[in-house]
Formats: sequence, structure tokens, C-alpha cells
Amino acid sequence: MFSSVARLASSAARGFVLNGSMVRPGAVAVGQATRGMSHGSTESDEDFDARYEAFFNKPDIDGWEIRKAMNDLSGMDLVPEPKIINAALRACRRVNDYALAVRYLESLRFKCGDLESKIYPYIIQEITPTLNELGIDTPEKLGYDKPELALKSVFDM
Repeated sequence: MFSSVARLASSAARGFVLNGSMVRPGAVAVGQATRGMSHGSTESDEDFDARYEAFFNKPDIDGWEIRKAMNDLSGMDLVPEPKIINAALRACRRVNDYALAVRYLESLRFKCGDLESKIYPYIIQEITPTLNELGIDTPEKLGYDKPELALKSVFDM
């Protein structure tokens, strides 16, 4: 591996310097890579939702796969649909990981960003039947929305 990287670096260096002089500004260096843009097919919202819902509904899913999918969803610029959240919560319950379910709800709250006052109540309203069915409390019911060991500010005393 290291030898192939070294060979590539030396061939690129040869392309930048020709007989002791620098390459002309308009010339293309040997070994210079170009990156093509992908024009592949795009996935519709319904297909995306169905893919993640089917993933979380797999009967043989394990805790690592659940965490991986939740991490992937958290890294995207979106708040998942309630049907995906319901499937994720059921997957957490299937592997008997109550803490993961609560932490996922907590991450959804942070994922709402500036629109938390609009989006998060809607999500809770939509997933409440599933939460009741599975016996999962929201982070607010558990007191996780307030710091446990917070001290009063010295400026408020």
C-alpha cells in the first residue's frame, strides 16, 4: 500500500517539475486526477422512507445496526418521518435497549434545530401511540430536558 502511494506521489512530482523548471500555468500535470460529478439516480422521499422503515423492521436486526442507521439519519440534513421513528423505536424494543430509544428521542429534539417549537411537538404527537404501546417515556417525562446538577447563576443570586 505504501509503495503504491509513494509511486503515485513521485509520478505526480515529476509532472510538476520538468527538467528543473516549473510546469507552465496552462499545462496539465502528469498524474493529476480529476473528479467527475455523479449524475446517478436520485431517491424519492417515499423510497427513502420505505428503505429505512424496512431496515428497522428487519427481524434479525441487532443493536449495532440500529445505532449505525440512527447515526446515518442524524448525519443527514433532515428530520425523519414519524413512521421511520416508530420503526426505530420498535427495533430498540426488539433488542431490549430502552436507553437507546430514549437517547434517539433526545437526538431528534436536537435535530429539529431552530424549529424545535414547531417540529418536535408534531413528532411527539405522531409517535405517542407507539410510545404508549412500547412503554417508552419521552426525555421530558424522565427529566432529561433539564440539567441534573445545574447551579444557579451567580448573577441571579
